[in-house]
Amino acid sequence: MNIIFKMSRVATAFIATLLLHSSCIAQPDSTGKGLKDYYKKYFNMGVAVSPRSLQTADTQLIIQQFNSLTPENAMKMGPIHPLENVYNWKDADAIVDFAVAHGMKVRGHNLCWHEQTPNWLFKDAKGDTVTKIVLLQRLKDHITNVVNRYKGKIYAWDVVNEAIDDDSTKFLRNSTWYKICGEDFIIKAFEYAHEADPNAVLFYNDYNTERPEKRERVYQLLKKLVDAKVPINGVGLQGHWSIYEPSAKELTDAIKRFAALGLKVQITELDMSVYPWEKERRQKRPGEIDTYTEDAERRQTEQYKMVFDIFRHNKKTITGITFWNISDKRTWLDGYPVPGRKNYPLLFDVNNKPKKAYWEVVKF
Repeated sequence: MNIIFKMSRVATAFIATLLLHSSCIAQPDSTGKGLKDYYKKYFNMGVAVSPRSLQTADTQLIIQQFNSLTPENAMKMGPIHPLENVYNWKDADAIVDFAVAHGMKVRGHNLCWHEQTPNWLFKDAKGDTVTKIVLLQRLKDHITNVVNRYKGKIYAWDVVNEAIDDDSTKFLRNSTWYKICGEDFIIKAFEYAHEADPNAVLFYNDYNTERPEKRERVYQLLKKLVDAKVPINGVGLQGHWSIYEPSAKELTDAIKRFAALGLKVQITELDMSVYPWEKERRQKRPGEIDTYTEDAERRQTEQYKMVFDIFRHNKKTITGITFWNISDKRTWLDGYPVPGRKNYPLLFDVNNKPKKAYWEVVKF
């Protein structure tokens, strides 16, 4: 019986081609315009992808709608550099090569983070914690090798990711990076990246940057870096938002606050959850709704319209928008932070069709 399901490589390739070119995606309008076309005079429109998403029916939607790609996970330190002398270039190369082949820009994500970081970085051969000198050298080697590999193909990098603590009474996150190196790991990461590619645009990237208390702590860090003439060029507002926040004032104030430092601003990981923000994982509560209700659709549409109105108004400051995943078919918010709960945070539905929010975003 198994013979029935075995296909030659030729047959497999033929079916893959059919999936790619006979996608059920509806053209947004009679002209075939996508987000990148509507916003051509404003900023790049990007999306986070995996290598797999570039080999499925999603590919046509990506090509049609976006002109910038961000590797969702392929360039994070753990996946790309799991062991000291081992680099996994395959997935990252595939994304960069696809972007180059289709005339798209690439945002590199990310060079230094407290998560998805391999343990070997912080330990010596005996299993003891390494010194600051050793850790900074390892950081330099990693950044130099990764940035050099894609020099001229990646125009911007999220250099340091999420270094501000979630606790409003604290400043920097008490990560292993910080415990060993203090603030110097942030400064050095930008210096190493700039040395490897002087033409790359270098960003600090974080979430909840619109909440006033965190906004001010992020501002404090960025001002210290700018005043010290650290080679930082921009700030990435991740944009993991919801139908409940941010308010128009919070978003506008954040953009103006960071722009006042002379930094470029990008929205780097945009999605609009239909649930309130939560970070800690938990189980579903009794009676908790798990559907895309009419009210959620209405509020999401209004929220997307509001933030894009603000983006366009600040087009001299904002240089790029990147959505975190392609459509509601699969998102990182499915099952996070509540296992088994579906989220519907993007402009395209589970069938890759434009939602009402899409039409409000392109109606201007």
